[in-house]
Amino acid sequence: MPKEIRPIVIAEEAVISKIYVIRGQKVMLDRDLAELYGVETKALKQAVRRNIDRFPPDFMFEMTEEELDNWRSQFVTSRQDRQGLR
Repeated sequence: MPKEIRPIVIAEEAVISKIYVIRGQKVMLDRDLAELYGVETKALKQAVRRNIDRFPPDFMFEMTEEELDNWRSQFVTSRQDRQGLR
């Protein structure tokens, strides 16, 4: 029997608070996007890799080590909070 697809209802504030500006672009971190969809970060990344043709070329990018360090220092994140950030 096919799985029932139910719409996901997410408060606008929950999405807006997860948007950051990096390299002048508005982005969401993989872990935040995975959380919104209720899946593990690993599963989200795997799904994107398997279906990369369905996404625009600018859908994702990786932060440089310098960008990651700057981001962490701005938001004072701990190692535990680094989940999915490499």
